[in-house]
Amino acid sequence: MTAAPTDVAFDLLDHHGTPVGIDSYRGDWLLVQFGFTSCRVVCPRALTKLTAALEELGADAAPLRPLYVSVDPERDTPDVMRDFLTASYPRFTGLTGTPDQVEAAKRAFRVFARRRADPEDPDGYAMPHTAITYLVDPAGRLARHWPDTADASTVADGLREALTG
Repeated sequence: MTAAPTDVAFDLLDHHGTPVGIDSYRGDWLLVQFGFTSCRVVCPRALTKLTAALEELGADAAPLRPLYVSVDPERDTPDVMRDFLTASYPRFTGLTGTPDQVEAAKRAFRVFARRRADPEDPDGYAMPHTAITYLVDPAGRLARHWPDTADASTVADGLREALTG
């Protein structure tokens, strides 16, 4: 899918606690997924799929910076993000921040996320959210997006096309 070139902006912390914004990544292609570390189904599936797409690209994935942006800043501190990603998805850099910073990032990408009660969650809540993968070009504009239903090969083909186009 091709998206209208929309400038995206954010000011967050990476999973090392370093402040980052869109300007921190100027010149890089960004593969962006929103989610949260205590997600039980959708987020792990999306991160696994994106990891497979990057592996399918091999060396062609070098210009890509995979980012996982938390929609749950209350639980997803930089340390929590780092531990989660290092253990299972080491290609990704985790981004989080204050509730206001995360809300601004969600608005920039037009991501929906809202806290709702979930008695099955140890903390008593879940964060249903938009499950779309975004590609941001080196100038900081939204270049493409894929729905959650896109498989790894579809994402890899779209990434390859964007990177070589």
